Amino acid sequence: GISPDHPLAKQLEKDNAEMLAFNEDCRKGGTTAEEIETAEKKGFDTGLRVRHPFDTSWELPVYIANFIMMDYGTGAIFGCPAHDERDFEFATKYALPITSTYLPSEDASPKLEEAYVPAKTEKVFYNGGFAGEQWQTGNEAINAAIAFCEENGIGQGVTKYRLRDWGLSRQRYWGCPIPVVHCSDCGVVPEKKENLPIELPYDVTFDTPGNPLDRHPTWRNCSCPKCGSPAQRETDTMDTFVDSSWYFARFTSPNAETPVDMADAEYWMNVDQYIGGIEHAILHLLYSRFFARAMKITGNLPAKAIEPFDALFTQGMVTHAIYKRDGQNGRPIYYYPEQVDLKDGKAFLKEDGSEVDIIPSAKMSKSKNNVVDPLNIISAFGADTARWFVLSDSPPERDVEWTASGAEASFKHLGRVWSLCDKISTMDKDAKGAGDEDLLREMHKAIRDVTLGVESFGFNAAIAKLYGFTATLSKSKASHSAQKQAIMTLAQLMAPMTPHLAEDIWAHQLGEGLIIDAPWPVADEAMLVENSVTMPIQINGKRRAEITVPTDMSKEEVEKVALSDEAVLRSLDGATPKKVIVVPGRIVNVVL
Repeated sequence: GISPDHPLAKQLEKDNAEMLAFNEDCRKGGTTAEEIETAEKKGFDTGLRVRHPFDTSWELPVYIANFIMMDYGTGAIFGCPAHDERDFEFATKYALPITSTYLPSEDASPKLEEAYVPAKTEKVFYNGGFAGEQWQTGNEAINAAIAFCEENGIGQGVTKYRLRDWGLSRQRYWGCPIPVVHCSDCGVVPEKKENLPIELPYDVTFDTPGNPLDRHPTWRNCSCPKCGSPAQRETDTMDTFVDSSWYFARFTSPNAETPVDMADAEYWMNVDQYIGGIEHAILHLLYSRFFARAMKITGNLPAKAIEPFDALFTQGMVTHAIYKRDGQNGRPIYYYPEQVDLKDGKAFLKEDGSEVDIIPSAKMSKSKNNVVDPLNIISAFGADTARWFVLSDSPPERDVEWTASGAEASFKHLGRVWSLCDKISTMDKDAKGAGDEDLLREMHKAIRDVTLGVESFGFNAAIAKLYGFTATLSKSKASHSAQKQAIMTLAQLMAPMTPHLAEDIWAHQLGEGLIIDAPWPVADEAMLVENSVTMPIQINGKRRAEITVPTDMSKEEVEKVALSDEAVLRSLDGATPKKVIVVPGRIVNVVL
């Protein structure tokens, strides 16, 4: 099959009006992978026949097909309908023969109801295989086919990349100006180097739709750098990805006269950690790597920075429900969350009480109005609550849905932390308490677990530990000294998520300086060693009690303690156990 844009198709259509109409119709179709997959497969028989390269007695028809792209490979493909879903659909539609090249087993029927597409690592049976073993994986078969073609002089293995040109020009004001000039005599002329950079004008208005640069004669009109004749600047601007595709390198030497200072770039590069949403991980990451290679060639980055990022973390999106109703001409009208009241699972407009549709949560989008204004969040809850909720709701690689109820729950928790801090500050400083060691032991466990969570992007796990430690502290009967140490450590561990609240707690407990300047707490390994363990006691498979014993207690001693427990004695009711099984550090099983 060949693409409608293939040179052969363009040559043949000159003498065939029906083919020309077919090709032009194909050229109107979408070019994305999704559009190609879902579109109806259409073909046009050119009438040409070609010999099979492996078996020259076999003639194959040449079709023009709407799902073959000119920018993929050579714009011509060898159909394999038995093992490709698109080719199978096409061959079935046009009643073309479907020959199985490989089968899931030796006795499988070669007549297929659908395309058989095994994984490339799965071993399959080759139906009269032309090269190599009869049982091969897909990857082995590909290599065998390439070897066969090269040995027989009928083809050569090549690597093709499905990479398209980057369309970086946009009809927008914001973005780097493209430094070229349009001259009626000279054509498109690059601006002189001494005139760079070309800066955007500040005196623009956005009253009229469209690009304001088109309506700015004093900026747009200029002289041709080549001949001096009146000319016009290019008013398209570059995609903003152009700026951010190399700014990490500029950060190494922000005041340099050149794009970067090589000594600084050598010292600072590479970027240790790249964090971004999925659309950045695809596009921005690709562009940045392109820039890094170009900058290495131009002498602006060291060789080690040809791959500029050492690690990648792809974070999820913040999502929100969409509120809409159908407007005139069938076009939907979208409403902001603050315009809507929610009641019994339904949404009503505040202005007139009418009901609107609720669309399940989706990525926040300006076009759908399902965005929450950060200023509204901050005025209602504060920035700390927003951060705490988003980080606590789910792992950072997954999406998080912003809900008012979730924010309110986070806000209330942070209020309880402040109340706990206030209560501790009013405690009797000299009064003795109970359980100091237990509280401090839990504090050091929290330091260990939160530190591990923050360092591994497990922010939700770190916050879960902070919830647990807050509950432990609120129930503690320990002394003021121990509780003060605990609340100040809690504030330090919360500081990355809630910096404002953390600073207030630190100041309220008379901490020295600012909490942000205090060293991060370090867990005492000795306090992490468990001296005792709580073990449940089961009698005939049912839990009846639990005991807390030293971790190094022998099995015999654990058995004695278990059988002397009051709850166990009541359950035994004078009966003699048939067997007692002690699993050290885990459980005691009593069998009657």
